[in-house]
Amino acid sequence: MTERESLFPVFLKLAGRRVLVVGGGPVAASKLAALVTAGAVVHVIAPDVVPAIVEHGVEVERREFAPADLDGVWFVVAAATPEVNRQVADAAESRHVFVNAVDDLASASAYLGGVVRKGGVTLAISTDGRAPALAGLLREGLESVLPDDLAKWQEAADAARRDWKADGVPMEARRPLLLQAINRLYKTSPQDAAESLT
Repeated sequence: MTERESLFPVFLKLAGRRVLVVGGGPVAASKLAALVTAGAVVHVIAPDVVPAIVEHGVEVERREFAPADLDGVWFVVAAATPEVNRQVADAAESRHVFVNAVDDLASASAYLGGVVRKGGVTLAISTDGRAPALAGLLREGLESVLPDDLAKWQEAADAARRDWKADGVPMEARRPLLLQAINRLYKTSPQDAAESLT
């Protein structure tokens, strides 16, 4: 990636879509929980697999990768040797399929970041694939400063958005209105404050 290029952040809807994981070690296993939670139809291919992969209940084939394994696949995680990751990347490029090659910048066309999920909000942090440990530290820091009642913010935003759409409120006017709605969550009248003490 050159200095002039930048990544395009995106969240994928993988529910019901086929995802291929190439590799059978602990790193491949560590990617499965998020894929399964997203509803992906996960297929693992590797000559040998650790028990943690089998425990996820995903489809497993114990064999070497073949380019035809990418037919009908929406996304690939390559967590094998650099040589195998390169084979996966080359085959995926011709099929226009994005590859997350774990800790292998040269073979990756997609990077997974540090992810924070709290109160219906998902934040992803990327270091352009160059410093996964830094992304993890940033994730921990952000998670610690997000409010515990973030779900209330989400509920306020959902309700406000429905009203704005019905009323034709333009996009550029919505952010200040949302801030006002969230601030109202923390304002109580003297009567409310007195009742909360009884």
